[in-house]
Amino acid sequence: MPESKSRNKKKAAPRAEKSEAKVALPGEAVNPRWLAPVMLGLMILGLAWIVTFYLTSADLGLPIPQIGQWNLAVGFGLIIVGFGLTTRWK
Repeated sequence: MPESKSRNKKKAAPRAEKSEAKVALPGEAVNPRWLAPVMLGLMILGLAWIVTFYLTSADLGLPIPQIGQWNLAVGFGLIIVGFGLTTRWK
């Protein structure tokens, strides 16, 4: 019975070590240092604004009693601006 020919398999190239720190090249974009803290800060502030409004709306009317239900719009606006900053994340 005839034997089949064996294939010569190419050996995979050795992988580069992952321990090297990534350095930004001149053409690469880098996140500004202020982006992450401002982005998270706005989202947390908006959430805190809405929670404060819901917890105190019956008694105190906080955070700003004069604008009433528009406090929800302010809170959601802060959250939306925070999410808008996520589009700049690279």
